[in-house]
Amino acid sequence: MFLLKIQWEPTSTLFNIGSFGVHYYSLMFVLAFSLGLYIMKKMYEKEKVNTETLENLLFYVVISTLLGARLGHVFFYDWAYYQQHLIEILLPIASDSAGGYSFVGFRGLASHGAAIGILLGVILYQRNDPYKPLLWILDRMIIPLTLGAGFVRIGNFFNSEIVGNYTGNNFGVVFVNRGEILPRHPAQLYEAIGYILLFFFLRYLYQKGVKRQDGFILGVFMSILFSIRFLVEFVKVSQGGFETFLPALSTGQWLSVPLIIAGIIVMNNKKTVKTV
Repeated sequence: MFLLKIQWEPTSTLFNIGSFGVHYYSLMFVLAFSLGLYIMKKMYEKEKVNTETLENLLFYVVISTLLGARLGHVFFYDWAYYQQHLIEILLPIASDSAGGYSFVGFRGLASHGAAIGILLGVILYQRNDPYKPLLWILDRMIIPLTLGAGFVRIGNFFNSEIVGNYTGNNFGVVFVNRGEILPRHPAQLYEAIGYILLFFFLRYLYQKGVKRQDGFILGVFMSILFSIRFLVEFVKVSQGGFETFLPALSTGQWLSVPLIIAGIIVMNNKKTVKTV
């Protein structure tokens, strides 16, 4: 059987402008939002919906994504630390050994928190600009969002973070910049590939004009994406959280279960029928 071991020793910085570094992870976020806006614009143009509404939508999505992802990490995974360092929750700083603070950027972002934040952000957006039903907007928005989630996991791979468990054989990725010599599961790439494939599937459903109720594509997205996350967690290093007192599953798996169930419910809710 052919086994592949890759030595991975990237730099997290793409290039520097003076003392300011442009990081791959940040670039993935920029690509996610930029490409997402482009895809949404094409869908709106296809359905003859005013594309000017997308500027406000992008604003709400960017803010709610970052806030939700940050607060999700703080409360789901590392509250024991942040309850003693409240100032660090929304500021890109960390306490140092000298008793002061240094700039570190936002290194803790949680996808489950981002999902909750985006939902709340779009609810607020739709209430202020109700040109279409909430589920109609979400059915279209989650298509590029899925692709963006894949980009973010690629950024995690460049950062050598959210790594997988050791494979125990000659297959996997050796994260040399972590000082390691044994291969791990590239859990970030497993998720990225799964999300990108899901993007094409959701895009296919949309383009084929699935005759279902508003929320069907959203339900498919939630049930499949968080199922992918649930499965990958089996080969991923623990990120902490409340699995210490609920050890049957990882924190990521506990958080995925209700979203999978919610996706199945939304997907099978036939109260409002529409044609994409």
